[in-house]
Amino acid sequence: QVQLVESGGGLVQAGGSLRLSCSASGRTFSSYAMGWFRQAPGKEREFVGTISSSAAYTYYADSVKGRFFISRDNAKNTVYLQMNSLKSEDTAVYYCAATFRAPAATAGGYDYWGQGTQVTVSS
Repeated sequence: QVQLVESGGGLVQAGGSLRLSCSASGRTFSSYAMGWFRQAPGKEREFVGTISSSAAYTYYADSVKGRFFISRDNAKNTVYLQMNSLKSEDTAVYYCAATFRAPAATAGGYDYWGQGTQVTVSS
């Protein structure tokens, strides 16, 4: 069982930056691929990006490519989502997710989920 806890959400002005963190329990964090998703009110959960267990591979949704960056520190059991040039349409609850399988761009590819952290971008 893996427990994930997101932090770092908040209110930020458009054009600003925010860094989310996701801390994982357990001693096998370095074996998980990690993903970030988001869900805005009234919308389905949306893929944001993913990172492989070794951090050698990352993949992003077109909507955030070049603005958002995922990294991880396996020694700290933590994955990060650096969000730059934020837009009002980035407002959502952001979730991190983990899987022992390969990095995936769909929610079904993940086995464990955090509770989410709210990000609100004011225009």
